Amino acid sequence: MGSNPDLATCQLGDFGPGPGAVTPTLSETTEAQLSEFELLSSMFPGEAELVVGDPVALAELREFVEKRSPEPPAAALRYTLNVPVEVADGPGVVLAVECILPLRYPAVLPEITVRSPALGRTRQGELNGALSSHLRAGGRGEVCVLRAAEWVREHGAGYAGAEPPAPRPPGPPAPASPAAVFTRLWIYSHHIYSKRKRRDVVDWARELALSGFSVPGRPGLVCAEGPRDACEEFWARLRRLSWKRILIRHREDSPVAADAPESGRRFSSFEEKVFAGGAAGGNHVDLGQLYQFLKTRGCAHVFRLLFGVEGQ
Repeated sequence: MGSNPDLATCQLGDFGPGPGAVTPTLSETTEAQLSEFELLSSMFPGEAELVVGDPVALAELREFVEKRSPEPPAAALRYTLNVPVEVADGPGVVLAVECILPLRYPAVLPEITVRSPALGRTRQGELNGALSSHLRAGGRGEVCVLRAAEWVREHGAGYAGAEPPAPRPPGPPAPASPAAVFTRLWIYSHHIYSKRKRRDVVDWARELALSGFSVPGRPGLVCAEGPRDACEEFWARLRRLSWKRILIRHREDSPVAADAPESGRRFSSFEEKVFAGGAAGGNHVDLGQLYQFLKTRGCAHVFRLLFGVEGQ
């Protein structure tokens, strides 16, 4: 599932206190996140109204806030609010407000994107841009997901409906040259400890002529790239193993010329990379080392997609 650069998203970066203000601690920001989530749960009680994207991250957040674990969540809290919106002269629609909350939220603004089949591509971008401006104008350092949902409920109807007609091209497009699909999967796991799983990941990737890398520890990470069919076979094999939590967190599909199928590769082979010695110690992955590795391979942009925070 690749990202769409044409959709405006409320990904706003630092929104912390001004000069001279005290920076909130991690305990304070995570407690604020959990309190807001519990409030939203009471306001959106239906099973389809509030959908948690990563239950493990929510459980880890709760354990950390309640001091049952000294370790902060390994990944950002993700959830979707399905907000019903009334539309004049037509049936109502449901707009999905997708939220990714960095650990420092609300000291920084979250990443919020509104999506719906009722929104055309252009109007969806316009809605997200307007929501971004609204959140930027709000109070600094305050939780804002509920405010975003209320804004969408109030203003979303103005963006639903028919898309303005696109201008006609001057003539028929030139025939496209034959192309194949090159895929890169970014697979996130709660952890990868088992020696057998570690061996299977490497052996299967090499058997399928995929390149990339795997990172054992907590959290576990696998990047596999190559022809689409080979990547899908690799993912099917991984899913058959027993995992506490594993999912494709980001997917990149791109066309490549049929006579140059290797042109999309960023890695020359598949290997296991160990980044030990993180702040939490033990088997935890040092995310700083991982970010620097991704940066050298031109993949720094995926760090936020994987972990919900900016790399450093």
